[in-house]
Amino acid sequence: MAVSIELTKEYGYVVLALVAYAFLNFWMSFQVGKARRKYKVFYPTMYAVESENKDAKLFNCVQRGHQNSLEMMPLFFVTLLVGGLQHPVIAAALGVFYAVARFFYFKGYATGIPDNRLKIGGLNFLAIFGLIICTASFGINLILRESL
Repeated sequence: MAVSIELTKEYGYVVLALVAYAFLNFWMSFQVGKARRKYKVFYPTMYAVESENKDAKLFNCVQRGHQNSLEMMPLFFVTLLVGGLQHPVIAAALGVFYAVARFFYFKGYATGIPDNRLKIGGLNFLAIFGLIICTASFGINLILRESL
């Protein structure tokens, strides 16, 4: 049996939370570009080598902050968009919370002290966990509807 899904106007908040993160991602990529120029790490080099560059750790921390955000992006996008189908306001709020926490994650990492990424930025994991719960709730709801 097919289940139809109607998008409520509140789902627009979910989409806007995703757009906010897209802008954050662009901003982070510009920060990596600035760090490449500042620390003289040119393409296609992904990470600086400490034996070749005295600022390698500083650059690598900026690069890792962005790279880790890219690694988490598929999980964030899927759980935001799917969980938001049933819980649009909650998912959107968690999405904005995630984006803000990711900003602080990046800023903390970019200090050159990796542990600084978790001071405020570590809260992004709570947002992801909440989005996973929203997505699981949606999946369970689909299964229960099918069996009735």
